[in-house]
Amino acid sequence: MRKLTALMAGLIFGLGLYLSGMTDPAKVLAFLDLAGDWDPSLALVMAGALAVSSVAFFFARRRQVSLLGAPLQIPTNRKIDRRLVLGSLLFGMGWAIAGLCPGPALALLLTGHWQVVVFTLAMLVGMLIFEGLELRVLAKN
Repeated sequence: MRKLTALMAGLIFGLGLYLSGMTDPAKVLAFLDLAGDWDPSLALVMAGALAVSSVAFFFARRRQVSLLGAPLQIPTNRKIDRRLVLGSLLFGMGWAIAGLCPGPALALLLTGHWQVVVFTLAMLVGMLIFEGLELRVLAKN
């Protein structure tokens, strides 16, 4: 049941990304172009996503397990540190360069566009490098 639920959630999420225009790099880049012909429509998509997720997190905070019985792992760290800021900047730069972030890239992966495949591979390599660096830091501590 969990796998079916995950599949359905992923399909709904991907469909939402597609319908909202988040999978169109030109639309994303127009949203990021504050000094040019700015397209604010994605800000409305993000605001809607925040509103929906805020309600879900409000109720999830009071639970120990999900509706399907899996343990909830809600982050508790609220500290804004150098690492968070640098990671956010790096994520934002990648988003601005490619016009994609991980969710839309995965949604577009099945289209077979070579640019999306390259982006996804680069993203996975970056994740592996990060994981390796994290293991080295933990081993030193």
